[in-house]
Amino acid sequence: MHTALPTSTSVPITPQAAASVPPSNAAGLSVWPTSARLTSRGDVAVGGVSLVEAAERFGTPVYLLDEGEVRDRCRTYIRAFPDTDVVYAAKAFLCRALLHWVQEEGLGLDVCSSGELEFAVTNGFPPERIVLHGNAKSPDDLRAALRLGVGRIVIDSPWEIAQLSALVSEGARQKVLVRVLPGVSAGGHTAIRTGTEDQKFGLSLIDGSAQHAISRILGQPHLELVGLHCHIGSQITTVKPYLTALRRMVGLLAQVREQHGVVLPELDMGGGHAVAYRPGETPLDIPNLGERIRRELATNCTAAGIPTPRLAIEPGRALVGPAGVALYRVLAVKMTGDRRFVAVDGGMSDNPRPALYGARYAPRLIGRRSTAESCTATVVGRHCEAGDVLATDAVLPADIHPGDLVAIPVAGAYHLSMASSYNAVGRPPVVAVHEGRARLLIRRESLADINGRDIGM
Repeated sequence: MHTALPTSTSVPITPQAAASVPPSNAAGLSVWPTSARLTSRGDVAVGGVSLVEAAERFGTPVYLLDEGEVRDRCRTYIRAFPDTDVVYAAKAFLCRALLHWVQEEGLGLDVCSSGELEFAVTNGFPPERIVLHGNAKSPDDLRAALRLGVGRIVIDSPWEIAQLSALVSEGARQKVLVRVLPGVSAGGHTAIRTGTEDQKFGLSLIDGSAQHAISRILGQPHLELVGLHCHIGSQITTVKPYLTALRRMVGLLAQVREQHGVVLPELDMGGGHAVAYRPGETPLDIPNLGERIRRELATNCTAAGIPTPRLAIEPGRALVGPAGVALYRVLAVKMTGDRRFVAVDGGMSDNPRPALYGARYAPRLIGRRSTAESCTATVVGRHCEAGDVLATDAVLPADIHPGDLVAIPVAGAYHLSMASSYNAVGRPPVVAVHEGRARLLIRRESLADINGRDIGM
């Protein structure tokens, strides 16, 4: 592993590194940040910053996050969903800088624990613009939410109704949503399908659990039911599942009005919007999603004879995933039978997604132009696990060798947020790139950091 060199707060790119040609699908940059440029020496610049220079300055592995890409994606959502609460799902990745970017772009925040909540509020995010999720909120989670004044708490189980109601101060009321299972199967992997009956989230529309929870909440003087919530899965590539879920949610809103005489003013349709990880894959069309969801919502509410509720959505991966690039140094190349393995200085400790979900990526050789024929390789990590694989069927030059740099795009979501220090390998740093300057956001985790948590003898 390369040792990070001393860094200044903001590092300008050199003129040589800035010389580039526009990206193209032919150059294999279609899933990279839109700022990506292929340079004349086989390097790629992202946000105007040379990846080779970033590796030399910050060491490897290193994660680069394109600030301009994040902000552009925030603005795409704001345009596609006018008069909608766009709420960033912090579980995808969270750091101070990103928190300020999404706040400045007008987004709210979705958190899943008191840790994420405390981090956000102590770093200046308005608590009233935060939604707290979680299928198993602890009493500490709920107490922190009430103490900090979180805007919405999503009720996920009957237990939370009584527990939360008992914790609310006398004379106060906490705004809540009910997470509903609409019975819609959608998502890129069984582990990330969350709209059906056979998983841990939410309350069933089919067996009546959601309706029962709504009745109980309406009878609690310390809880104010302001709407319904659903999240049907992740990596969803088409609009149709969202429209199906929306129709069922509107049906429940109408049922609440009919049975209880209550008009719920809010509807949160969650996130799960797919991004392309490899050239040729199709991301979810966000402008089309926005237009069709808003039209379907208005049409169905009119037909049901209820006011149109204020809509909320919760993109996570779609905001930060394509803005990130992971950069590794090749440590070893070997043939085992007819398989070529390219081992790098990171792995499942900084990106567990391939091991968890079979996620697939498109690695790229960085820093030199190769005239060798292409080969199919398996890019693996340095950890003592057979499942430590970063990319299968990767197309790389046949002359790839130790010391080469390999970049993996679409690395901004669910890499470092799910990272570990397995094998006592510290987590990589995160560097923001923007307009030709690089800025360290999160430093590399050191052995001293890891040792510091071990206090027993």
